[in-house]
Amino acid sequence: MDIAIALRAFVRTVERGSVTAAAKDLRVSQPAVTKHLRNLERHVGGRLIERSTKAVRPTAQGQALYEASRMALATIDAALEGVRRDMGKIEGQLRLFAPSCIGAKHLHPIVMKFQKLYPEVTIDLVLENREVDLVYENFDLAIKYGRPTDQNLIIRRLGMVRRILVASPEFLQRTGPIDTPERLSEISVVTTAAVLSLHDALSLEGKDGSIEVPVRPTIRTNSADVIASTLSRGHAAGPVQQLLVNDELAKGKLVRILPEYEIRATEAYFAYPSVRFMRPAVRAFTDFAIPILRSIDGIDAG
Repeated sequence: MDIAIALRAFVRTVERGSVTAAAKDLRVSQPAVTKHLRNLERHVGGRLIERSTKAVRPTAQGQALYEASRMALATIDAALEGVRRDMGKIEGQLRLFAPSCIGAKHLHPIVMKFQKLYPEVTIDLVLENREVDLVYENFDLAIKYGRPTDQNLIIRRLGMVRRILVASPEFLQRTGPIDTPERLSEISVVTTAAVLSLHDALSLEGKDGSIEVPVRPTIRTNSADVIASTLSRGHAAGPVQQLLVNDELAKGKLVRILPEYEIRATEAYFAYPSVRFMRPAVRAFTDFAIPILRSIDGIDAG
């Protein structure tokens, strides 16, 4: 029995709570993982996993082995990649997670530039608008909006993601100028529910403080592409992350309205699991990506 392979199968099964999910992550068959687990239990002479129809959980002995093994395996991985790094090699697989808004428009180009420098790195780029458990879902890095409170994460701050109010020239031609906050109550607005209060109001921040303005959101969506398209087509006005519409603003397809006001900015972070050592490929990508992300117009890194 290969102890290292069996321990990897065991650790991933505990983290995923499922033999099937562990097999998928490890890219082996489910019977292979089951075999590794049985061999490991036979080797230690005790039950490590409790199986039920709903989940797989470690026994007390299994939990103790998991706590010791996960750090040991991470140390081995880091040591191996450290040798490769010293030999001039940055390689391996990276699993990255990000909100679709910043991921598709900005992180994806960064990934392609990084792979030109390090073609031996394979990257899984997952873009979804949801909370993610980096350990459970086996991610190396994630961009998170809002300061993470998880004690198992190490974070590096990117900056404040600004939200501004915009409209297309065609929309303003139909509605007339929007020169006071109260005018937002009279026009069609596209937005995400995340920036609305319970009473469908926008909280605007200006130099004199914050004000609440009731609005009529004709479209609510969690899709950044839908918001940008709705704004560009002149269907509605509304708040948007500036980093999504820099090109449209530069070309005049969109213009800022009420420029003295903004929606409260959201703090963005790079996060990675503290239970793993930062492998050279992860460190290389982090060091490469963070300066680029911080330079984006619409991310205030100060």
